[in-house]
Amino acid sequence: MKTVGAAGTPGNEWIFFQFVAFWTLVFLRTVTGLAGEGRSVWKKDPNFSPVSETQMFLYDTFPKEFLWGVGTGALQVEGSWRKDGKGSSVWDQFVHTAFRGADGTDVSSDSYTLLDKDLSALDFLGVTFYQFSISWSRLFPTGVVAAPNEKGLQYYNSLIDSLVYRKIDPMVTLYHWDLPLTLQEKYGGWKNESVIDIFNDYATFCFQTFGDRVKYWITMHNPYLVAWHGYGTGIHAPGEKGKITTVYSVGHNLIKAHAKVWHNYKTRFRPHQKGLVSIVLGSHWIEPNKSEDALDISKCQQSMERVLGWFAKPIYGDGDYPEELKNELSFLPSFTEDEKNYIKGTADFFAFSFGPNNFKPPNTLPKMGQNLSLNLREVLNWIKLEYNSPRILIAENGWFTDSHVKTDDTTAIYMMKNFINKVLQAIKYDNIDVFGYTAWSLLDGFEWQHAYNIRRGLFYVDFRSEKKERIPKSSALYYKQIIRENGFFPKDSTPSLQAQFSCDFSWGITESVLKAESVASSPQFCDSNLYLWNVTGDGLLHKVKGVKLKTRPAQCTDFVSIKKQLDLLEKMKVTHYRFALDWSLILPNGDLSVINRQVLRYYRCVISEVLKLNIQAMVTLYYPTHTYLGLPGPLLQTGGWLNQSTAHAFQDYAALCFQELGDLVKLWITINEPNRLSDVYNRSSNDTYQAAHNLLIAHAMAWKIYDERYRPFQYGKVSLSLHSDWAEPANPYFESHSRAANRFLQFEIGWFADPIFKTGDYPATMREYILLKNRKGLSYSSLPYFTREEKQLVKGAADFYALNHFTTRFVIHEPQNGSQYEFDRDVQFLQDITCLSSPSRLAVVPWGIRKVLKWIKKTYGDIDVYITANGIDDQSLDNDELRNYYLGKYIQEVLKAYYIDKVKIRGYYAFKLTEEKSKPRFGFFTSDSKGKPSIKFYNNLISSNGFPAEYSICDPSNKEKQCSFCMFISQKKPLIFFACCLFSTLILLLTIIVFHKRKRRKRYKAKSVQRICVSF
Repeated sequence: MKTVGAAGTPGNEWIFFQFVAFWTLVFLRTVTGLAGEGRSVWKKDPNFSPVSETQMFLYDTFPKEFLWGVGTGALQVEGSWRKDGKGSSVWDQFVHTAFRGADGTDVSSDSYTLLDKDLSALDFLGVTFYQFSISWSRLFPTGVVAAPNEKGLQYYNSLIDSLVYRKIDPMVTLYHWDLPLTLQEKYGGWKNESVIDIFNDYATFCFQTFGDRVKYWITMHNPYLVAWHGYGTGIHAPGEKGKITTVYSVGHNLIKAHAKVWHNYKTRFRPHQKGLVSIVLGSHWIEPNKSEDALDISKCQQSMERVLGWFAKPIYGDGDYPEELKNELSFLPSFTEDEKNYIKGTADFFAFSFGPNNFKPPNTLPKMGQNLSLNLREVLNWIKLEYNSPRILIAENGWFTDSHVKTDDTTAIYMMKNFINKVLQAIKYDNIDVFGYTAWSLLDGFEWQHAYNIRRGLFYVDFRSEKKERIPKSSALYYKQIIRENGFFPKDSTPSLQAQFSCDFSWGITESVLKAESVASSPQFCDSNLYLWNVTGDGLLHKVKGVKLKTRPAQCTDFVSIKKQLDLLEKMKVTHYRFALDWSLILPNGDLSVINRQVLRYYRCVISEVLKLNIQAMVTLYYPTHTYLGLPGPLLQTGGWLNQSTAHAFQDYAALCFQELGDLVKLWITINEPNRLSDVYNRSSNDTYQAAHNLLIAHAMAWKIYDERYRPFQYGKVSLSLHSDWAEPANPYFESHSRAANRFLQFEIGWFADPIFKTGDYPATMREYILLKNRKGLSYSSLPYFTREEKQLVKGAADFYALNHFTTRFVIHEPQNGSQYEFDRDVQFLQDITCLSSPSRLAVVPWGIRKVLKWIKKTYGDIDVYITANGIDDQSLDNDELRNYYLGKYIQEVLKAYYIDKVKIRGYYAFKLTEEKSKPRFGFFTSDSKGKPSIKFYNNLISSNGFPAEYSICDPSNKEKQCSFCMFISQKKPLIFFACCLFSTLILLLTIIVFHKRKRRKRYKAKSVQRICVSF
């Protein structure tokens, strides 16, 4: 029998120790990660939310001590490759042999002779460190340490002294791919172990000469590319396309060379110089096809181990290559146990490169059938988990532009914005110890295998010019701003409001065209016949002869689709319902010769039944889309909106609808998004403009006929809905982008809004810009002219501004040639990859709706505004968090426009009630009427009438206070009615009882008197 140990015995102590160790291990795994756990990065949380705060752009600052830097490579920017005794490098020879017809490095930025201009560029940015490389062959022309080249030595001393004077830390790279040519020719370069000692001698000289002023050293830059492309693919110098064994042999020697230099510095120089030494390792990033597939995750892990792990695991891990690499490559060189111990830990921080060189050419990467990704935050998490939370320096990061791009490198801004924010997220949310960031590169220069076909500099350099001025690009201005602010500040700093809309605010839901039922779906109560079903097994109804049933008149709820609509609307709890009629169903011939009264009755039923739910209808007469123009067939055959007679046909159609439905409708939309019909009439710009012209006339004629004939007794309001997305300059540092954004607004919104709400004519800027392009021969577009009568007709032909808003477009000025509406605008759109976006790539930019509302007020005056459609597609059927987020943020911005900017917003209509099959999921209900969670969220916004501080109350100035008794009466009507009926019944019953009792008494008295008389 086992004895149970008493408290304090060694057995209990051992159990206690195991318990503490286990939970310590769990804690460390959670907080810091454990080595070799990198593959867990790809295992996604099943409860992952697309709108999680930790996944969206982070407005915050970096730690106070965070280092901001910029980098260059000597070969790329120094130029002067044969000047002042410099020796040739492998790249100098490679350029002149493999790059026939290409300019050599002499055409570069010439930093060797223009040091002062480089220093001015650094001053402009305000960086805290400058990462540059020393040209090995400029110091020692043959590569072997002897008497140094004095001119080269003088240059690097001047550079370092100038940096120290400016309080900019020099971060020096000893080897950035420009191996002295003599070492390649004499020893075979990095294939020969002899170069290891030669490299160490060179490093020793640099430590001795510059180490008193340099605190950060990089032994070599991205050795993977040296080995793989220099000795494998041959696209880098020395351009060898050798055996795969050579590639790994070179990598082996590079690792040993780095380790030797690190130990050299640690032993001989660190005690008095106090510097740090590392190696820049570069990598791609990769995502699995399926995050739940273990095989895909294993392939991603293998991909990372073949590139980053090849060099990182020996240095930051256990001193040896990844197991997967050793198992797969039998020819992989091996380290002895002493070498493993010697190599392990030979870096004072993890210097990481993440840029285009790590992704190009893509066919040379071990993708393993998975997907390349630019998610810097994810790869930083992988490094943290795989190598036990090292301190990390982003030693190279940035992107590229084409060679023709000068200072307008807008794409580079957004790439930089994305990369740097991912670093910030990694620091704030993932507790990753990133202590510095290096933007690459300071200057345009020679870009390796791409020569001068791409540019990566923050400063533009005209290589052909004599002065080679350093002109800051927009990316330099943006980086300067980030450094100054030490992070990111929101564009709109207005805090969230706790306030409400007016008590008569319209909360609505929008639907597109309602397809009317021509025959009631439930006619059984109107048919007096009796039927038996399936008597003979044929599944049919058989009339019973001679039997007639009592019937009732037809009712609106006989239409099944109306019942469904009412059910959905009741769940939405809205006050207004916007839907569209189908012109082609009501007037199939396009004129009044044939009127489908049954369809009109259907629409009237919809409106009347909706009113019973205390929901007002906003009715759209014409709702075209790029897939369904919605015109009656005969009108299409005669040219549609290119024929002005269609405008007159529309007037007749509108008048009919006003006459038949106007007593029930107080808000009308004539045409939905006429400014988007360019998608249909796009054969030429003149077709687009003529169709738009006729649409404007049609709307104005419809508005006029309502104003003259129906408004006096129907008291409604009429307008048209314009697609009104906001346009933001993609590059805030270029005036051309601001002008392009304004031009987009004029071509998109002003095109229709100016004639109606302003001048009676098209925007002057729009007409002038088209004429300017005409004069240059870039376009043959012609914007129609309004007659004086048409101007009078169009001007003022709307009772409110109705807008459909979904997103914000980031606009670039892009000159285009051709006679198309899109070309006339000279704009292109940029997708901000840092923005939250929907499956259909609609960017979620809430402040855009406030900006467009302010712009409408500023441009068209203090007019009533209805937001007639606003929404987003959300792929989820059972948890549409994206829609909730969108609604909350956008309505908050609408409230700011209403409350702070005093825009007269009268209503907000969410888009849309039900989604359509095989289309983006915009609906609150699925196509089979299944509700989504966002319904409840919108319900709460409606019931609160915005975002109240504590409880929902209406402004007393807008609505009289109701007494508690009145509220009770209003809420308990059915109960009170029942009580009244019961009370009346009781009174009646009591009256009858009393009457009968009195009658009996009278009879009794009469009989008594009669008896008395008889006795007498």
